[in-house]
Amino acid sequence: MAKVKDYKQLNGLALAYMGDAVYEQHIRLYLLQLGKTKPNQLQKKATEFVSAKGQAKVLNTLLERDFLTEEEMAVYKRGRNAKSYSLPKNTDAATYNLSSAFEAVIGYLYLGEDEARLMEWLDLSVRIIERGN
Repeated sequence: MAKVKDYKQLNGLALAYMGDAVYEQHIRLYLLQLGKTKPNQLQKKATEFVSAKGQAKVLNTLLERDFLTEEEMAVYKRGRNAKSYSLPKNTDAATYNLSSAFEAVIGYLYLGEDEARLMEWLDLSVRIIERGN
């Protein structure tokens, strides 16, 4: 993976942009590993994970558990407070902001090449959505 110079200086939305792609790829691979192959089935199941509502749920659970490091908390706040000038139709601003914060942390960990911590986040995210904890 090519290193992004000064990734720590990227704004929250740029980090979320990267995190969205990383998380989506992880979920797609996870679903294929489960044996799901029908496009409609894949799309419906993937939406549970990658929706703003799903990502906000994961982040709230991780916050309740004090899972975030100090550095991740700072990135979370940058992502949450980033001003996006468009909102999806199916979610409110607070949920969307939490979703952006979640994606920002994922992007930050990916760009920082912290693979072990990134996998912790991704694996816990799947568990929280699948099992509700």
